[in-house]
Amino acid sequence: MEQIHASCVSVDDIGIVIRGAPGSGKSDLAARLIDGGGELVADDRVDLVCRDGAIVAAAPVSIAGLLEIRGVGILRLPYRATIRVGLVIDLVARETIERVPESAVCDYMGITVPLLRLWPFEPSATVKVRFAIAALRGAVAWIS
Repeated sequence: MEQIHASCVSVDDIGIVIRGAPGSGKSDLAARLIDGGGELVADDRVDLVCRDGAIVAAAPVSIAGLLEIRGVGILRLPYRATIRVGLVIDLVARETIERVPESAVCDYMGITVPLLRLWPFEPSATVKVRFAIAALRGAVAWIS
């Protein structure tokens, strides 16, 4: 088991781990994805385990179902107990994002997972996440 500083949501049954520095917008992006129909898995810390050749995410028991929304407070929400991780998002500064980036992956416990770099405060951030999920499912073609 590995615990990381991140948030995790389920969108269309794909686990999305959102990583970034403190205050970078992890919970904000998670909240917008949840508002759009996603499910909370974990906020602030995520437990990862390797199970059947995949990475599975869950919330630590002490924070399960809690989401901190800056300026609002900590809310208790319905949550999904576990989800297979299919995408990792690194939150980065807007000026560091390439217009057409090369495919990227990250590694947890010897298992590679697709990686997307986003500036979370862009109005289209959640749309980009949903297009990335569609590409992972083969619903749209990922050219690069």
